Amino acid sequence: MAATAHAEDRTVLPPADMHAMLDLSRFLEHHAEPAALLGPDGEQVPLPMEVYGILVKVVDAMGAGKAITLAPLDQRLTTQQAADLLGISRPTLVKLLDTNEIPYEQPSGGRHRRLRLSDVLDYRERRRGERRGRLAEMTRQAAEDGLYEASAEDYREALERARHAE
Repeated sequence: MAATAHAEDRTVLPPADMHAMLDLSRFLEHHAEPAALLGPDGEQVPLPMEVYGILVKVVDAMGAGKAITLAPLDQRLTTQQAADLLGISRPTLVKLLDTNEIPYEQPSGGRHRRLRLSDVLDYRERRRGERRGRLAEMTRQAAEDGLYEASAEDYREALERARHAE
């Protein structure tokens, strides 16, 4: 696809008639190995495992009624597109850019910043890893403090004490 293509050009909505999608989904559920692509002239070519894996994900998502967008990792995003992808506001994203949390490019003479999709996805993965680490640490501390053995009433009382201590 051309580098100047817009996201709308790469976004595909699920079909209105889901029967074919459901048939394909059932087929893929029963076949763990990659299939082959069959051309209209009968020629077959095996699907690489990577392509097969993507096909399974696309069919699952479309079967759930979701639209699919394909984009190359080196695609450039506007700050609004990156913010939307991360589920944050554009001003919050700009703060992340200003603190060098996510790399960006600013074309010479321009004031608009562009971010690589791969950098935005890397940031998202780093944040997920940090959240998982904090959750694991909180879980470890709670286990050490015996909080998993406490009752719901114990939690309510502790919360009430904490509120009054503020």
